[in-house]
Amino acid sequence: MLSHKKSLNILKKTNALQEGHFILSSGLHSSKYIQCAKLLSFPHLAKQICLSLAKKIKSNFKKIDLILAPAMGGIIIGYEIGKLLKKETIFCERVNGKFTLRRGFNIKKGARVLIIEDVITTGKSSLECVKLIKKFNAKFLGFASIIDRSTKKSLKIKTKIISHLKINVPTFNKKLLPKNLKSIPVTKPGSRFIK
Repeated sequence: MLSHKKSLNILKKTNALQEGHFILSSGLHSSKYIQCAKLLSFPHLAKQICLSLAKKIKSNFKKIDLILAPAMGGIIIGYEIGKLLKKETIFCERVNGKFTLRRGFNIKKGARVLIIEDVITTGKSSLECVKLIKKFNAKFLGFASIIDRSTKKSLKIKTKIISHLKINVPTFNKKLLPKNLKSIPVTKPGSRFIK
């Protein structure tokens, strides 16, 4: 397994861990933003993290029929984990604001489905995926992500998250911003803001 320190060094080296003032997809403010696309743009470095996450998934979930990844962030990590675990991997994408399956993807009735994300903060996207799995009468197994940056306060998910790395990054409501964040220009990096 890759150590926490080595993993953080890889995130910093690839500029996947950024510092500033960010509004996350959840609407919360943060001094750090994790952009896993930056990590995944260096496959030779991301490979170490993917191998470590695949081992954790394998030891926590004995039988997986399908991996479901929410677009955009989950697609590449879903593909990589699917390749390592030799599992069919599909993705869902937003149509009129709701996750749906397109491109001929399907979830078989009774299939055991694992949701894979790049980063989980509140779990909102992941919970939308659970609704999709239930709609197809399949069995939801759990959640896995490269990074779990959730807190007990922010997390809407009540089940265990298997992650490569747990990073504690405080988030703030707009009305409760600390002084140091108020003085930094705001960036909205999340894909949910793209129209």
